Amino acid sequence: MATLATATLQKQLIDLQDNMLNFAFILTSNREEARDLLQDTTLKVLDNQDKFAEDTNFKGWVFTIMRNIFINNYRRIVRNQTIVDQTEDLYHLNLPQESGFSTPEGAFNVKEITKAINSFADEYRIPFSMHIAGYKYNEIADKMNLPLGTIKSRIYFARQKLQSILKDYR
Repeated sequence: MATLATATLQKQLIDLQDNMLNFAFILTSNREEARDLLQDTTLKVLDNQDKFAEDTNFKGWVFTIMRNIFINNYRRIVRNQTIVDQTEDLYHLNLPQESGFSTPEGAFNVKEITKAINSFADEYRIPFSMHIAGYKYNEIADKMNLPLGTIKSRIYFARQKLQSILKDYR
């Protein structure tokens, strides 16, 4: 009886592969990473098929596993990129960080960039400034009460215009 349930679960898993790949691509925005995530998820589902309860939504269970693997991988990457200063007196924290703003030329560039952005019409300047400040596209769209596509295109055109204005600085 267990082999029948195992065979059914494996068939359902095979039938879900295209949907899983699409979801993995949404999460990663990279085809190779999406394929890796699909493979990791498939293996995890097969390894844990005995934990699947018959009255559970199989697709939801599989997608939850995929999302959790993605989150865990992301956290691992962030943790590995975090630098912990273990020197005496936190020496490295006191080192000057080269930002380019410490020189008069660097400060001039910031003034020019700010001036260029401020020269944009409000419809481009506001979403572009919000994006630079760290707002996500959907947050900007909500705050400005505009469609997401409109916000994305306005930010794209603002970038293009800024690159054109500042082409001599590259």
